Amino acid sequence: MLGVRAKVARTFAERARGLIGTRDLEPGTGMLILHCNAIHTFFMSFPIDATFLDRNDRVVKVVKGIRPWRPIVWGGWRASKVLETKS
Repeated sequence: MLGVRAKVARTFAERARGLIGTRDLEPGTGMLILHCNAIHTFFMSFPIDATFLDRNDRVVKVVKGIRPWRPIVWGGWRASKVLETKS
């Protein structure tokens, strides 16, 4: 994704929280979660798009329109990080 300004979740606590508690995202912003190949959308208040990347920052999977309260979205074995943006 070009032109996305993302907060980076590096620590366990930052990765666990992700976008939980975020009411909205501005266009062109998101969160990059490192060391992650699966996400959930429990406690989210808006749908997101997830772009899963490998360790060389190549896109391995894109899932659009993930609604709140979805238990798991898996990026696959090659995924090592995920960029979450507003859907």
